[in-house]
Amino acid sequence: MNVPLWVWAATIAAMVLILALDLVIVDHPWSKTKGPKEFGIKQAAWWAVFYIGIAVLFGFGVMHFGGLTSGAEYFAGFVTEKSLSIDNLFVFYLLMTAFAVPKKYQHEVLLVGVVIAIVMRGIFIVLGAQVINAWSEVFYLFGVFLIYTGYKIVRDHVKGDEEDKDFTQTPVVRMVKRFWPVTDDYHGAHLTVKLDGRRHVTPMLLVIVAIGVIDLVFAVDSIPAIFGLTQDAYIVFTANAFALMGLRQLYFLLAGLMDRLAYISWGLSAIMVFIGVKMILHALHENGVHVVDIGIGASLTVILGIMTVTIIGSLLKSRSAGPGRPGSGGERDERDATADRS
Repeated sequence: MNVPLWVWAATIAAMVLILALDLVIVDHPWSKTKGPKEFGIKQAAWWAVFYIGIAVLFGFGVMHFGGLTSGAEYFAGFVTEKSLSIDNLFVFYLLMTAFAVPKKYQHEVLLVGVVIAIVMRGIFIVLGAQVINAWSEVFYLFGVFLIYTGYKIVRDHVKGDEEDKDFTQTPVVRMVKRFWPVTDDYHGAHLTVKLDGRRHVTPMLLVIVAIGVIDLVFAVDSIPAIFGLTQDAYIVFTANAFALMGLRQLYFLLAGLMDRLAYISWGLSAIMVFIGVKMILHALHENGVHVVDIGIGASLTVILGIMTVTIIGSLLKSRSAGPGRPGSGGERDERDATADRS
């Protein structure tokens, strides 16, 4: 799809404007409650619907101006990146818990995380497009990497590595602690404070640093995945950006449901393996080998099918487990309901 420079500029400007309006409305100065506020489930639900609606409307716009194939590529990329973002949210949830981030500051931390993620992905998209143009055989490398990533997702899920990981002791966080003293408590949303005449960093800064590192790791995983569906840089960028823009609302919406998505890792693993195989088959096909070249329509159908089965299966398992039992999320829902009433 041949996209003029002014369309790129208008798209990015519109995204910045939407994020700015989001921040202003969430922290609206006319509220009776001064300062940061906790993000409610109902508020998160409306914002999540808003962002998904914008992404879908944009997809129909791509389909109208760029053709059916471009539209299908966008929707396949958006669904894939949105699916991967659910797994990212689980890691964010563990990180917020590890750093004991107060609820009223979590949406600010997540907004910074979303901005960092969009910038990271923008850089990786430019680099990825250059590599693909210069060396088409990179599809073999990307394909193998995605298949390994799919295996790693399931392996870590089965072993429980993510749950056991201490996000407060990552190498970058340890480096920050080595050069600057860290306060024991949060000081509002401040990243640094001056105590006893000396500048200290707060846990808020450490959380943002940790999220930045995690965003870098996620970008390494997600960009090869979407390049396996389309090589159009505009579609790759917009699908990523729209999948990320509603991420913080989705976090608060799914925070009470994390333990109900029992099969999400298996679904994501299947998607990564599928796209990895698709990339390898596409590379072989381009090199004259007579193999099946999976089209974008089939890819979109498979990705949507995997996520549908994954979510329905997870919800059925949660329902059969019953409230309060492992995997049901009942105890957390009860606590959230009590907190909302208070």
